[in-house]
Amino acid sequence: MLNNKTILLTGAAGSFGTKFIEVALRDYNVKSLRAFDISEIGLVNLRRKFQNNPKLRYFIGDVRDHRRLMRATADVDIVIHAAALKHVGICEYNPIEAVKTNVEGAIDVVDATISNGVEKVINISTDKAAYPVNLYGAVKMVAEKIFIQGNAYTPEQGHQGRTILSCTRYGNVVGSSGSVVPLFKEQAKQGKITITHKDMTRFWIELEEGVKFVIECLKEMKGGEIFVPKIPSMKIMDLAQVICPDVEKEITGIRPGEKINETLITKEEARHTKDMGKYFVIEPEFPFWIEDKVNQGKALPDDFTYSSDNNPNWLSPDQLKEIIDRC
Repeated sequence: MLNNKTILLTGAAGSFGTKFIEVALRDYNVKSLRAFDISEIGLVNLRRKFQNNPKLRYFIGDVRDHRRLMRATADVDIVIHAAALKHVGICEYNPIEAVKTNVEGAIDVVDATISNGVEKVINISTDKAAYPVNLYGAVKMVAEKIFIQGNAYTPEQGHQGRTILSCTRYGNVVGSSGSVVPLFKEQAKQGKITITHKDMTRFWIELEEGVKFVIECLKEMKGGEIFVPKIPSMKIMDLAQVICPDVEKEITGIRPGEKINETLITKEEARHTKDMGKYFVIEPEFPFWIEDKVNQGKALPDDFTYSSDNNPNWLSPDQLKEIIDRC
């Protein structure tokens, strides 16, 4: 899918971006990969990590800057949009900045890629966009809708240069900058870790698994879908016990905007979702989603939801330990 392609990756210096670059350079013969990020030191670190690889280009830029995105997406085949403000607490405290980056930035990416005739554009979303109760989830939900509806503004199917846009949505990423794992490890040095609720559950996906899922979605996307992987759940108390078995656990109470369980597919979305075997596809409910685009997967049962507490796939403490040891 990535062979002989020019790719632009926003948020390139983040956890997902860094792993995507690693996989793309290791497993594919990309033509060039444009690493786009607002962080100068982040791009410097990428350059050091990948030892001045000649296929990498380093673009300092902000997704809020439409002119910069227009230049960055020129002559690009694929765009992966991973740039976002992602920490729940930071977004709650800085709501205007969260809207500017996560919503207006999404608009800028959609506009620039359609204007420049980029072939495929995929947005990286989160389980917090389903039934959002915090600002981060709300702005990511809006970003999803911007990307999906963006397909209505592209030329008709079959038109040369037509841009198609889709989303991926998955849960917490093990080993990412926002993961609770490094937090627990750091707190353990002080002799106590804090847990907000003892019954909390979360979806979990490893960083490389998330990258490979996005690449698979690039192959399958028709434009307008939200792709949801089938991934395991874990219990926060199991995780805490695996990481810090002999350390005191303090229950502090739910933080503002925090859920006990997360949802990847809502009951309302399930009515237009297909089970594709290894993943789900949430199909759009717009006229541009014409008959020949319909996926051949199985329809979901009435009242289906996919949440971290009703997931049939759970990580055992031993499996959690294996995953953490790999991080």
